[in-house]
Amino acid sequence: MDNKTKRIIGLIGSLIICLFGVYRLVVEVPSPVNTLIIPIVFAVTGFIGFTGNLIGLKKINN
Repeated sequence: MDNKTKRIIGLIGSLIICLFGVYRLVVEVPSPVNTLIIPIVFAVTGFIGFTGNLIGLKKINN
């Protein structure tokens, strides 16, 4: 498996994690703050992973 394929798989996985976190934040809005920590962590780490993999993929293509 080459580096480009690994980056694409990581990109898709990070996007799924980010979207899952955002979805849970939208669905659980009236919940207390303690239950919102996990969706916030999922959304933030998924976004960081998505941007990191996107930058890495752009470097590979150039």
